Amino acid sequence: MTSPRIRVAAYVIRRHPSPALLVFDHMDAPEAGTQVPAGGVGAGEDLERAVLREAAEETGLTGGTVVRRLAVEDRPHPVTGQPRRTTFFLLDAPPDGPEAWEHTVGGDGADAGMRFACRFVPLPLAQPLADAQDAWLGLADPHWA
Repeated sequence: MTSPRIRVAAYVIRRHPSPALLVFDHMDAPEAGTQVPAGGVGAGEDLERAVLREAAEETGLTGGTVVRRLAVEDRPHPVTGQPRRTTFFLLDAPPDGPEAWEHTVGGDGADAGMRFACRFVPLPLAQPLADAQDAWLGLADPHWA
């Protein structure tokens, strides 16, 4: 049996003036749908460090803080069917910052050069997220489900 790919996902919440979730859309691949920051964990990398790194890499957002782990989900990748295990985290967004912005992923990883349109959307969500990424929001706050 193939070992699952270890991943993290971030529910980054801006709490004022009202609760809002950080999401993004792939500017060059709109069919990917609206998502939260998520991605793979490096060998030996701490999960909390990985979720902060993924949020920064995919959105440019720094200064967030991990509140707690919410859930661990074992579900195959929707396209490849390969096993994956994703740990979902609740993060507090930094208190100041833009409502919406564009971010281009830097570095030399697989996401390098991807362009994302990032924004905070009110909770509860009006539309579900891609790949059922919103499945665990109710564990952060039942009013957000």
